[in-house]
Amino acid sequence: MKLSKYIDHTLLKPDASKDAIRKLCREAREYDFKSVCVNSGNIPLCKEELEGSDVLVCTVIGFPLGACTMETKVFETKDAIEKGADEIDMVINIGRLKDNDMDYVTNEIRKIKEACGDHVLKVIIETCLLTEEEKIRACEAILKANADFVKTSTGFSTGGATFEDVALLKKTVGDRCLIKAAGGVRSREDFEKMIELGANRIGTSSGTKLIEIGE
Repeated sequence: MKLSKYIDHTLLKPDASKDAIRKLCREAREYDFKSVCVNSGNIPLCKEELEGSDVLVCTVIGFPLGACTMETKVFETKDAIEKGADEIDMVINIGRLKDNDMDYVTNEIRKIKEACGDHVLKVIIETCLLTEEEKIRACEAILKANADFVKTSTGFSTGGATFEDVALLKKTVGDRCLIKAAGGVRSREDFEKMIELGANRIGTSSGTKLIEIGE
């Protein structure tokens, strides 16, 4: 697979203007990225800007804290898909995971996957806030709920993806689900190392730089 297709070209800042979103979409077309990842209010604009291309529109659910109700996340997912989202990146309820309420965590992911239907679901576990044991438990819940990806980070907490986390996630899930590394991947060396360790997708706002460096 060409390197550009590993990239979810990301702009999730709350002050992102329409012009900034249009620029994101132009770059995604030009560099042939896998998707743009935006807040749900920008889905219609992205669908319009990307019409005729194979670049997908990815959006985030329960973002960035993951602490809203399960019902809110399910509604948000259905609404996003209705508006044209191709992929969904949800944030788990991190507090419930830390409480070891794994029935809740698994059920929430399962209900959102059901709301997604055939659309890809990536589950953000916010690795920087978790112990190694909690990361493993989160992966087990994701596998039980039949989600498509485990994703490291929102990029809005205390840290992003690390090599150690990607290696741990790969060791835990094997080939049973895919891995998205997000947050802090800004050098070509880090980009390629993440893929080597098992990442199937990279969430970054530095996608154009990562591809240009290697050309």
